[in-house]
Amino acid sequence: MRKLVPILILVIGALAFYVDFFPGAKFAVLSNIDAGLGQTPQTKLGLDLQGGFEIKYDTVDAKGNSVTPASGSMDVIRSIMEQRVNTLGVSEPIVETVGSNEVLVQVPGATDPDAIRNLVGKTGQLSFVLLPSDAANYGTNTTPGAKAVPLANTPIDPTLPAQFTGAQLDLSQISAAVDTSTAGNPWVVNFAFAGSAGKDFETWSSQHIDDFFAIVLDGNVISAPYLKSTITGGKGQISGSFTQASAKSLATILQYGALPYPVAEESSQEIPATLGQSFLNQTLFAGAIGIGLVLLFMLIYYRLPGLVAGLALTYYGVAVLAMFRIIPVTLTLAGIAGFVLSVGMAVDANILIFERTKEELRAGKTLATAMEAGFNRAWNSIFDSNVSSLITASILYFGGSSTIKGFALVLIIGVATSMFTAITVSRTLLRLVVHQQWAQKAWLYGVTDEEFQARAMVGRYGRREARGRV
Repeated sequence: MRKLVPILILVIGALAFYVDFFPGAKFAVLSNIDAGLGQTPQTKLGLDLQGGFEIKYDTVDAKGNSVTPASGSMDVIRSIMEQRVNTLGVSEPIVETVGSNEVLVQVPGATDPDAIRNLVGKTGQLSFVLLPSDAANYGTNTTPGAKAVPLANTPIDPTLPAQFTGAQLDLSQISAAVDTSTAGNPWVVNFAFAGSAGKDFETWSSQHIDDFFAIVLDGNVISAPYLKSTITGGKGQISGSFTQASAKSLATILQYGALPYPVAEESSQEIPATLGQSFLNQTLFAGAIGIGLVLLFMLIYYRLPGLVAGLALTYYGVAVLAMFRIIPVTLTLAGIAGFVLSVGMAVDANILIFERTKEELRAGKTLATAMEAGFNRAWNSIFDSNVSSLITASILYFGGSSTIKGFALVLIIGVATSMFTAITVSRTLLRLVVHQQWAQKAWLYGVTDEEFQARAMVGRYGRREARGRV
C-alpha cells in the first residue's frame, strides 16, 4: 500500500495541474456530470467580484393583478425559487423578499437569463387534462375528431377539468432522463404518483385507452399524447421536444413544488460587481503576501521540514483550486477568506507534526523513526481539530444563507484537502528526504548537534546493548 501512495499523489497532482493551468482543458464538472469529460472547468466568481443578472418578481392573482400573499407565503416562494436556481449549478445566488409581495433573484455570472426566467418564474402548476373524445371535439387516436389536438406551448381550454395535479406526484420519483427505447434517444421527464393516486391513475388510464390527454404546466400544454395502454404503478413519462436543459428545468420545477402564488416579472437588469476586478487583485495580492510570509516562517524555523511543508502547501493550493473548478465553487470574498483560513489549518497540522518529530529526536530516536513517530503521535490532535472544523462548517453549510454556504463549502474542501496533504504528501516527501546522506545533519531539523549525536549514539549502540542482553 505504501508504494501506491506516491503514485496516487503524482496522479492527483498531474490532474489538478492540468485542470488549473492548461487553457481549454477538458474534464468533468460535477454540477453537470451528465455531460461527461468534455467540459471546460472554469473558476466562477460571485456577485461581489464579477456581477451577474437580476430579476425582480411580483406576486399576482389569476388576472395578473398585484396581490399581497398570506402570512408566510413569501418565505415559501423565496425558498422554492432559491432551490430551483441552485439546480443550475449556480453557487451563492441571492434570493430575497422585498417588501410584502416582491422577490429579488440575483445570479452571479449568469450567461443565459432566459434559462433563469423559465426555471424561476414559472408557478409550477402541473395538471393532467383529459381531452373529450367525441367526434365533435378531439376524437381518439383511431377516430379523429373535429378539433386538432393542442400543440406544445399552446394554451389549454380553461373549461376542461384536470383529472390529476402535480400535488399528487411522488417528488422523489421525478427525474430527467434519456429515453433509450425511442429512436433518437429524446429527453423525457419521468414521474410517478404518490400513495393512492398511483392506483387511481392506473384505473383511470385503463378506462381511456386511445384517448388523448394533455399534460399542462401553468395553463400551457407541454405535450398531448394518447394512452397506448394501462399505465401500471402510477408511473409515466412526459415527452415532447425536450432538450437536456428544458427536461431538467421541468423536472426541477416539479420536484420543488408549485409556488403558492403566481409571479410576474417586474424588472430585470445586469448588475455590476460590487467590489470589482481591482479589489479581487488586491485581495489575491494580500493573500499571496500572507501565504508567502507563512512559508518563509516555516523555512526559517523548521528548515528542511519547513521546506517540505512549503512544497506540500503548494501542492495543496493546486489541488484545492482544481476542486473549486471541478465542483464548481463560486468564489466570493467570503469564500476567499475560507480558503485562507484552511491554509492556516494546513500549516498548523505541519507544525504539530514537526514539533513532535523534534521531541522524538531529543528522546534519542533515529531520524526515520522520529519522523514516523512524529506523524503518528500528532495524528490524533490533527484529526480531532479538523473534524471539529468540518462539523462546524457543515452546520454552517446546511443551516446558513447562500453566502454563508459558500464560505462553509470552501472551508470544507480546504480542511479535507489539508488533511490529505499534511499526512500523505508531507509524509511521503520526508520519507524520501530523511534517507539521503545530505539530509543527515542536525541543523536541518532545528536540534543541536549534541541532541543529534545523542540520538546517533543511542541508535547505534543501544541496539548492540539490547542484543547483548538477549
